[in-house]
Amino acid sequence: MDKIVIYTDGGCHGNPGPGGWAIVVIADGIAKQLSGGEKLTTNNRMELMAAITALQVVHNTEGFPQRPVVVNIDSQYVKNGITTWIKSWKAKGWKTADKKPVKNQDLWVELDRLNSGLNVTWNWVKGHAGIQYNEVCDQLCQQEIAKFS
Repeated sequence: MDKIVIYTDGGCHGNPGPGGWAIVVIADGIAKQLSGGEKLTTNNRMELMAAITALQVVHNTEGFPQRPVVVNIDSQYVKNGITTWIKSWKAKGWKTADKKPVKNQDLWVELDRLNSGLNVTWNWVKGHAGIQYNEVCDQLCQQEIAKFS
């Protein structure tokens, strides 16, 4: 079964500030682009929104949920959070190692829900390194941010 390849990006001007997120979902020879943004948000929330939206596309497209998914993401925060940290956050009642509430818990809960029903490989990629679809996502992010600036 052909895998679905996804690129995501999120960012802000100021943190908090106007933010944008973008994804490219590549399946069956088609690269679908989606993006959005918020007037006042954080960089991490936008990175999470990109990942959530990408997995929503997989869940909501007929035939996609059964296929392997590779998410290429330039956010160590999201990659490490969903693959490693989330296990201990949930075990500790959504508290960090230093017993503080996990930031962006609302988005983490949703990302975890979407991720758990799929066969997802999370792959960190270096941002601003000339990787074609990562650069496309970055450009779309900047366009979204500009709408609020």
